[in-house]
Amino acid sequence: MRLWAWMAGLAALLAAQAAWAGNVGFERVTAPAGADKPLVVGIWYPTDAPEAPMALGPSSQVVALGAPVAGANHPLILISHGTGGSFGDHFDTAKALAQAGFIVAAVSHTGDTYDDRSRTRRISERPGHLTPVIDYMTTTWRGHDAIDARRIGAFGFSAGGFTVLGAIGGEIDLSLMAAHCRQHPHFYDCATIGKLGEAPPAKPAPVSHDARIKAAVVAAPAMGFAFAPAGLAKVTVPVQLWRAEWDTVLPQPYYAEVVHGLLPKAEYRLAPHADHFDFLPPCSDQLAKLAPDVCVSNIDRAAFHKTFNAEVVRFFKKTLD
Repeated sequence: MRLWAWMAGLAALLAAQAAWAGNVGFERVTAPAGADKPLVVGIWYPTDAPEAPMALGPSSQVVALGAPVAGANHPLILISHGTGGSFGDHFDTAKALAQAGFIVAAVSHTGDTYDDRSRTRRISERPGHLTPVIDYMTTTWRGHDAIDARRIGAFGFSAGGFTVLGAIGGEIDLSLMAAHCRQHPHFYDCATIGKLGEAPPAKPAPVSHDARIKAAVVAAPAMGFAFAPAGLAKVTVPVQLWRAEWDTVLPQPYYAEVVHGLLPKAEYRLAPHADHFDFLPPCSDQLAKLAPDVCVSNIDRAAFHKTFNAEVVRFFKKTLD
């Protein structure tokens, strides 16, 4: 009788998952963040509703806006963007994950977006943004019943890579930043801080960790040097680490290579001939006019993203299933 009940339950689960036709739904929401401003979140998820083109900032995507969620027991993936970005920065990776059966929640980090750089130097606050997003997605979002809260992963690029490393247990020494920038004032992170003219916080916020995150993909992480020598000692979840071979924004060996040395068991992937912003989707004509530096590439970015997104999906399927 117990075997029959177990088989019936499994059949019901498979039937629910099979009902999904491979399409992707999308919506933009706000998630409460305690006393702080609510966090803006973009959500991609499996649906069987028809898709249609829609604008996403200076880009566009083909999704089913506001459609019902199809299936059940979907893993949840969080996405953390780079400095000065937004929740839509990795929409193609988010859609690839949703097409593979994941629910994806990408957060815009308050004070470190394209239209608000007021907290860029308060980078240690960023990991703490992931916890309220997890809370919202697993308890309040209209599709929360379709999420398997035991299977949560996180993807981060650049400053988002730091964010995810912090959330899974990493600790940084921000006092190393001053010496780093004295030695490398032309590096992107140091030059950006100089342009902002923002004073560093007198007492940086402690990095917040969330044990609910069970796997992480980190691409071209910022602040790698500040994790040494033991800042990643408490990271125990599986990590897929990507480095752009010709990263001119966060050049080696100060960032991804430091993380690689501290996480020798990570699945390490090199993107041949790629530069830093090649981890962002291929640019629309509009975005290329607005941000040409982000869009210039020495590789076929569209072809690279087919491989990159497939590898991200494979890793999360392997580690969360």
